[in-house]
Amino acid sequence: MSSLFDPAPDEDGAAPVDPGAPLAVRMRPRSLDEVVGQTHLLGPRAPLRRLVEADEPMSLVLYGPPGTGKTTLAHVISLATKRQFVQLSALDSGVKEVRAVISSAKRELTMAGRRTVLFIDEVHRFSKTQQDSLLSAVEDRIVSLIAATTENPFFSVVSPLLSRSLVLALQPLGDDDVRTLLRRALTSDRGLDGAVTLSAEAEEHLVRIAGGDGRKALTALESGAGAALAAGATEIDLQTLETAVAQAAVRYDRAGDMHYDVASALIKSIRGSDVDAAMHYLARMVEAGEDPRFIARRLVISASEDIGMADPTALQTAVAAAEAVAFIGMPEGHFPLAQAVAHLATAPKSNALTVAIGESVGDVRAGLAGPVPPGLRDAHYAGAKKLGHGKTYSYPHDHPDGVVPQQYPPDALVGRDYYRPTGRGVEAQIGVRLAKLRAIVRRPLREHRSEGRARSGPEQGA
Repeated sequence: MSSLFDPAPDEDGAAPVDPGAPLAVRMRPRSLDEVVGQTHLLGPRAPLRRLVEADEPMSLVLYGPPGTGKTTLAHVISLATKRQFVQLSALDSGVKEVRAVISSAKRELTMAGRRTVLFIDEVHRFSKTQQDSLLSAVEDRIVSLIAATTENPFFSVVSPLLSRSLVLALQPLGDDDVRTLLRRALTSDRGLDGAVTLSAEAEEHLVRIAGGDGRKALTALESGAGAALAAGATEIDLQTLETAVAQAAVRYDRAGDMHYDVASALIKSIRGSDVDAAMHYLARMVEAGEDPRFIARRLVISASEDIGMADPTALQTAVAAAEAVAFIGMPEGHFPLAQAVAHLATAPKSNALTVAIGESVGDVRAGLAGPVPPGLRDAHYAGAKKLGHGKTYSYPHDHPDGVVPQQYPPDALVGRDYYRPTGRGVEAQIGVRLAKLRAIVRRPLREHRSEGRARSGPEQGA
């Protein structure tokens, strides 16, 4: 637990800058006007600015990717409203720590008339019990809760807490926003104070590897500045920067929303037959340390959901990749995964199976079922023959073509087509064959309907 209001604050109420702190911490804004990006929340008539400037009691859930300013906004709000600021991390705090903060906030409100801003980082890691322990304090406005999360709060935060809070979504910073942060850090006395300059190529590289993450951009800039100064240079050029920042960390949280977003992008790229985009998303998942079994499962699903009978071998490849990954492990396991992605992305696509099972399940749930036709019922147990089970069943292998006219579905579903092959890939051939099969299998049913017969199937020998 820590408080922003350490001893000897500056005139604006902020804590003095620690010269040994990371550059991203030293450059943290001290007012709403210094915050870069998030104009949809901080514009002249935006909701967050109105709440802060009116100094209204509020509880917020800030939701967005890393490095977009969630912690920064919490600090700025406390400064703008002159409230006590207390920070907890869900990683090392529990109900005991939460209750201690609430008790302290009650005393501060009663004795000094000063409200408390309680900032909880990574609130999605709090259990339901821990989140519930906040409810009464938030309800009674003993604390103004600002909860930060990289996960969708509607899945990770309990409903009672959400109903008492304003949920605000933060967006990744734009390229121009990142440039503003970099240039400000180069010249500010809280930052690098003009000790180095940044070449245009190096700046563009920083903007690219930041990926909308302000903290990542400043961290990389600090590393590049250190490398340049150590070499006796006053400019951070592209070569120096690339040496200092050997590899940009992949912005991907396996436990957060990005986990599902990237997985979704992989499957949608496969479905859209863009093998290059699919390879990119596979690489992001692999580099982020994603569980290869999760990737393999999604590929197996895609092989049936999006390709199906248009290329029946796609499922075989996906299953083989899953087995190969389990057999050889990572990192070599990314080769069979890449093979499966390439096969699935370039295969002809069909969702005919997905539609077929969906419509079939829908009819079952709607009550369209009915008794199994007598000829198809189990005739192996004692007394089945007395009930007429299997009596009218025709054994297809007794016919030269292996197909016989016969009613298979319940009466309510006779003639209903669930599987409708596309004209893509192998399904083009299947469609031709299926039309012939249905014509044979349903022949007596059409005849019996036209003749007005009461029975539901042909009278043939068992």
